[in-house]
Parts: sequence; C-alpha cells; structure tokens
Amino acid sequence: MKTNLVDSLRWRGMIHDIMPGTEELLHSGTVTAYVGFDPTADSLHIGHLVSIMLLRHLQAAGHRPIALIGGATGMVGDPSGKSAERNLLDLEELRANQDAVARQLKGFLDHDPGRENAALILNNHDWLGKFNLLDFLRNAGKHLTINYMMAKESVKNRLEGGLSFTEFSYQLLQAWDFYHLYTHHGCRLQMGGSDQWGNITAGTELIRRKSGGEAFALTCPLITRADGRKFGKTESGNVWLDPRRTSAYQFYQFWLNVSDEDAERYMRIFTHLEREEIEALAASHTQAPHRRELQQRLGREVTTMVHSEEAWQSAREASQILFGKGTTETLRSLAEDDLLDALEGVPRAVVTRNHLGDGLDVVELLAGHSDVFASKGEVRRLVKNGGLSINKRRINDPADKITPADLLHGRFLLVQQGKKRYTLITIE
Repeated sequence: MKTNLVDSLRWRGMIHDIMPGTEELLHSGTVTAYVGFDPTADSLHIGHLVSIMLLRHLQAAGHRPIALIGGATGMVGDPSGKSAERNLLDLEELRANQDAVARQLKGFLDHDPGRENAALILNNHDWLGKFNLLDFLRNAGKHLTINYMMAKESVKNRLEGGLSFTEFSYQLLQAWDFYHLYTHHGCRLQMGGSDQWGNITAGTELIRRKSGGEAFALTCPLITRADGRKFGKTESGNVWLDPRRTSAYQFYQFWLNVSDEDAERYMRIFTHLEREEIEALAASHTQAPHRRELQQRLGREVTTMVHSEEAWQSAREASQILFGKGTTETLRSLAEDDLLDALEGVPRAVVTRNHLGDGLDVVELLAGHSDVFASKGEVRRLVKNGGLSINKRRINDPADKITPADLLHGRFLLVQQGKKRYTLITIE
C-alpha cells in the first residue's frame, strides 16, 4: 500500500490548492505526475527546491515523476507572478541553461530505467519545437476561449501594465505540455507553485476538451520567511543550487541562519525526515534554543541532498573557524574556496613573499612587515597573555618563526587575537 502522499504533504505545509479527486487518484495506483522548470538561468535556485521536493516526495510514495524542462516555453516567458515582461534569452544561452538544469534535476531524482517508477527528464522543445503556427492554432488554440484565458489571475494581474501576445500565449503552451504528457506518458497530475494554478488548470481543461480525459492539479504555497521577506533571497542575490554560483559553505550558512520559526517549517518542506523525528527535534530545540539543533540538522540535511555529505562536512568545519572550535588540521583540510568563503568580511593584510623568506619571527611578521598590530610591544604582550594564535596554533614565544611550510594553500595565514578577532594575511 502506497504512502498517503496528500496527508503527508498537508502536514508538511506543501499544499495550497488541490483539485477535487486528486487524493483519490493518488490512492488508485501508480500515478505519473510532472512539474515544469523553465531554464531562465544556468542553475536552479532554492525557490525551485520546493517543486523538486514535491517530485521527490511523489517518487518516495511510489509514483512516477516527470521533470519537464521548458526548452520551448523558456523562449516565451511565463507571466505568472511577474510584474513586467521577461527579457527573452538568445538560443545559445537557452540551450546551455537547459543542459545545466537537466544535469541538476537528474541528481535529485532516481531515473534508473530498472526502477518501476523511474523518473523522466523531458524537454518540451522536443514537441513544441516541431509545431508550425497554423497547426498549433488549429490543434491547441481552438479549444480554449479568450474569455477563459483572460479570467486567469496571471493574465488579469498584468493587463493594466500591458501583456504581450507572446506571454499571453504561455498559458496555451503549458496546457499543451500537459496534454502531450497525458497522451504520450499517461501523466494525469501536474504540480507546481501556487502561482501556476491558472496555467495548470488550463491544461486539465484542454485535456477534457480534446480527449474527454480527466487530469488533476496540485500546487504548493510560495514559501516566504516568517517576517514576510522573500524566501531564498540574500543581500547578494539568489541562493543557487550550483556551487559555482553559491558555494556549499554559503549554502549551508543560509540554512544555519534561518529563524527558529522558519527552521521547523523548512524541516518539514525541505527534508525527508519523518514527522516523529522532526517533532522530537523541535521539542529538543525549544528546551535549548541556543544550541540551534533545528538549524544544524536542517543545514546538514539540505546541504547533503543538494551537494554531498563531504560538502556538508567541509562547510560545517569552515563555519566553526570563526567560533573558536576549528583546529589547525581543520584549516589545512579546507578547500581554498571554502576557507575564503568562511573568512569573507574578515580584515585582510598583505606581506610580501620576499620579507617572509625562509622564515620570519612573529613580531616582525605582524608589526614590522604588516599593519596587523600597531607596535611590536603589543604583539609581545598578547603572546605573553596567551592571546595570539596563527592558523589556530597558540603562539607561546614572540621569537617563534613562521615559515612557508605554515602557509595555508601556499599563501595564507590566519591570525587570531583573543576569541573572535581575526585577520587573514596573504603572502604575495
């Protein structure tokens, strides 16, 4: 017997709208369902992760997921939830984006052909790209009236500011996708964000009118933070799933820094942990919120899922550096990018490689050839009081020498004064 997917999604806070009959459909046997992803960039971001989790939960419940890449619809642009028209991407950029998005989606879903409910990764350009205009108008446009299309929120919300025919047609293109997947893959359910309800139900209507068939819709809420701010946005922009855009360390830090209220909610949405475990973690967190158990576990689960177990471990170790828990071995084990990410915002200093030579004593290094300290006496006093460390190694003698062998990645030294004051020296 399959897991009651709808009950699980309701508890997780992942259902906004659901068409009558959908729950019965999901109880009737293996169901094929899809979510669309337009390749507007060369990486998905954590806003897309909600829809990815819908597909993962669907597959875990024994159903078959389809991740549909909008190679064709991405050429048009979806007006849903947008206040202005998107800039159209050139074909070369679009192709590169869709290839990158396909690689990412394959990492989240089990597409082993030996599995009964193996995921499919499809591209709607494979069928929409073959339509000529007249055939599309006759086969698709004939079945949905202008009145029906105008009533959709995604259209009504844009009429005052202007909506091009290009974006107006998006609804019909997405409806045809659903019809195509229904006809060729037995797909009877489309899922997506709540802003997609109008587009999805247009597909169910097209299926009904063209074939007399019955298809269904399910949407999840658009995720926001507890304070109402947009989910997944930081001062530096989106939190991306590709480590070239957002490093594993930065990704981990995003989850580590969410509020207590958000952490429990996000645990339900973005992990596969069972209800009992999440509720136990929440209760333990309430008893000792300063330990941030929810955030720690959330960061681990999501970073491991999106990147890897090794990436999470490295990100966790990097995050400990500034909180006094890191060791020399930890520092040396970090990749250079992780080290620099962890030390972003830390004051910097530069020492020329000629001055370092084969070795330079700590006092000369920090006060003679850099401006980390104002005077040599200040360095000596700090060493005497046990308050100076370099690369997490306590300096006990001001005459100690720092040599090229001490450099991290052949060019960095991390100077620590007291518990929380750091300077990163680069040897150039």
